[in-house]
Amino acid sequence: MRATTVKDIMTTSVVAVREEADFKEMVAALHTRRISALPVLDDANRVIGLVSEADLLFKEAGPALAHGLGRLTRMPKERAKAAGITAVEVMTSPAVTIGADAPVMEAAALMQSRRVKRLPVVDADGRLRGIVSRADVLTVFERPDHEIWDEVVKGVIVGEFRLDPEMFVVTVRSGVVTVTGSVDRRSGALEMLAAIRHLEGVVALRDRLSYPAV
Repeated sequence: MRATTVKDIMTTSVVAVREEADFKEMVAALHTRRISALPVLDDANRVIGLVSEADLLFKEAGPALAHGLGRLTRMPKERAKAAGITAVEVMTSPAVTIGADAPVMEAAALMQSRRVKRLPVVDADGRLRGIVSRADVLTVFERPDHEIWDEVVKGVIVGEFRLDPEMFVVTVRSGVVTVTGSVDRRSGALEMLAAIRHLEGVVALRDRLSYPAV
């Protein structure tokens, strides 16, 4: 089965703003479209940053922090965001982006490592093509159990490891795969389990295999 890529799950109708978009325009866009972030584009439609609700909240929180803890005096970026009135002044830049042909697993890893909730999808020149969110990435876990079973048995056990499927009992319930059977080599068993664990839609893997300890 072809691995799901970002272009398979991304949203292509993206609300974006230009560098000169003003504060109220950005707030209105977030509110009316019920979204939490806006890619910021230059004149060539290249993504140069991202404005999130968190970026805009510095406007409200700034004065209180300045007069209370004095935190903004020690944090130039936050102070600049609080004073900013256009997209280019309040955005987080550079934006963390991804290509449309990247595997969904790569998008998930990037979101986790960079601690972001969404990724603008760009072409080779950095132009906006879509956006992918955490919710989009999680859709791979909606994969039906019977499809996962087919790939475990036909794709991994038979196709990749050339083993007799009659040697194993495979069950899949709500994405949880249980594999029971006997394998001659521990290394082979571990390799097969690793391949199954990384299949799309697998929530967890229960190892019920028997194999030599060494």
